Formats: sequence, structure tokens, C-alpha cells
Amino acid sequence: MTLETFLNTREPDWRRLGDGLRRAGGRPERLGPAGALELGALYRSAAADLALARRRFPGESVIERLEILVRDGRQAVYGRGVRRPALLGIITTGYWREVRRSRGALALAWAATIVPGLAACAWALSDPGAAIGLVPAAFRGAAGPTVRHAQLSLGDSSALASEIFTNNIRVSLVAFAGGLTLGLLTIAVVAYNGLVVGALAGLTIDDGNFSTFVRYVVPHGLLELSCIAVSAAAGLRVAWAVIEPGALGRLASLGRESRDAVILVLGTAACLVVAGLTEGFLTPRGVSLGTALGVGFGLAGIYWTLVIRRGRPPPEDAAETDGLRVGRGPSR
Repeated sequence: MTLETFLNTREPDWRRLGDGLRRAGGRPERLGPAGALELGALYRSAAADLALARRRFPGESVIERLEILVRDGRQAVYGRGVRRPALLGIITTGYWREVRRSRGALALAWAATIVPGLAACAWALSDPGAAIGLVPAAFRGAAGPTVRHAQLSLGDSSALASEIFTNNIRVSLVAFAGGLTLGLLTIAVVAYNGLVVGALAGLTIDDGNFSTFVRYVVPHGLLELSCIAVSAAAGLRVAWAVIEPGALGRLASLGRESRDAVILVLGTAACLVVAGLTEGFLTPRGVSLGTALGVGFGLAGIYWTLVIRRGRPPPEDAAETDGLRVGRGPSR
């Protein structure tokens, strides 16, 4: 079978599937019983066509077209037939699965944090006088050689933890909401965070005070940066739903992706509480370098272990995804 014959034979059904998805708007019941059954049959036929196209016509643009169509068809046919998970289900599996499903967006969020951070660190090492301008005034004292851990009272530690938690939540919400700017604000937020952390690291290395920087930042910072990256990934998923809505149309695609992204933001807010408490109560106590590293990598390790273990898709979803290899843009 040639590509031209394949297109001429199968394209009418693809158009019917796309039209059906647009009319359903993510709710197959709008099509009535007969229409919903036809939608399911067209989806399964398109999935088979995708498998055939990958085998017979590798590298052709028809594959990308079918991937988008099958992705949206699967969500419409199967996504609505599943009950929304209860709160316990979201906590134990739902949140972690959404994080794991966002690996493409997460990679972009981490790159937008790490690359500016490394650049700022290198700049601080070569020109510390200019690089310190990147650092907010409230944190510039941490770059000096005389910085020491303040011994705070319990009340002061509680106030500090509350302030830190509020700030982290604010940054995460801005990173998420930035998805509505096609992800530009999201990238700007995480890039700025990376610049500040990188500049502080470079300045403290230049001052011979890097161990103090580690004791200040690592206990809470690794988990905190992970949470901000996940919130940014949620924003990027929303942005991709606007940029590449697929057959569902922009409003339906945006609504679908926003519901999943909200789970990411709310779950991440709870994890930020842990980071805020660590920064408010542990960091000011002047812990040793070994303790700081142990706590920081321990908290981050627990978080990402839960993502890997609790974020595994259900067996039936994993089997179908492995068989079709359908992408979701940056959210997969």
C-alpha cells in the first residue's frame, strides 16, 4: 500500500472522527448512543491506522497528525468514563501520576532553571561586583564572607516559616498562571529563580563561603525547586493546550488540561509546606554541612521516589500508551 492510497482510503474516517470530537466537546454523550458508539469505533480505527503508519511510513507527517487525533480521541472516549478520583486517591496516586505524566514539561522547566543558574554562577565568579545586582537586596548579606546563621526563637521561626511558605506558594501560582501567557511568564519566573540561586552560589564560592550557602539553601531548596518546577510544568501544560489544542478545539482542550494541572498545583502546595517548615525551623539553627546535605537530598529523594513509584499509570493505561506511544506535547 502506498502512502497516497493509505491517505485516500482512510482520511474520510479521520475527518469524521475530528468532526465528532469537535461536536462532542469532550462529552461523547452529546452525540447520543449511536454517535458515541460511532466515535469509539472511529477512535479505535484511527489508533490502528497510527500503528500501521508508524510501521509502513516512518517519518511522514501523517504520523504526527494521527498522534494528535488519537490522543484527543482517547481522552474523549475513555477519559469521561472514569470517575473523578476522591481526595484520598489524589493524595496517594493521582497527584504523583500527574507529575510523572508531565515529564516533558518538567524537563523544559528544569532546563529553564538550571541553564540560567549555571550562567549566573559563572558570571558571579568572573565579575562578582556586577553579578550581585541580580540578587534581591534582602539576600545580598548571604553573599558576604561574614554571614552567620541567626539563632531564632520559636516564635520568630514560626513567623519565618509562614513568610517563606506564603512566598513559595505565590511563586508557584505565578508559574502556573503564566501558562495563559503561552508559557512566557512561566519560563521567566523559573529562569529568574535560577539566576538568583546561581548568582548566590557563584558569589559565595568567590568569597570562600560556599559551605554556608549550602547550609542555608540545600535543606529546603532542593524540594522547593522541585515544587516550583512542577508548578511551572503545570503552567506549560496549560500553554500547550492553547498552542496545540488538537481536534477538541482550544476551549475544550484548555478546560481538560487545566483540570489536571490544578491537581498538580494543589498537591505541590502541600509539599511546599514541608519546604517552608524546614527553612523556617531547621535552616536558622546552624546545622552542620552533612546534616544540611542529608536533609536536602533526603526530602527531594522522597519526593521523586514517590513520583516514580506512586506515579505509575494503571496497567491498562500503561499497556495502551506503550502500544500507541501517543504524545501530549510538552506534558508527556
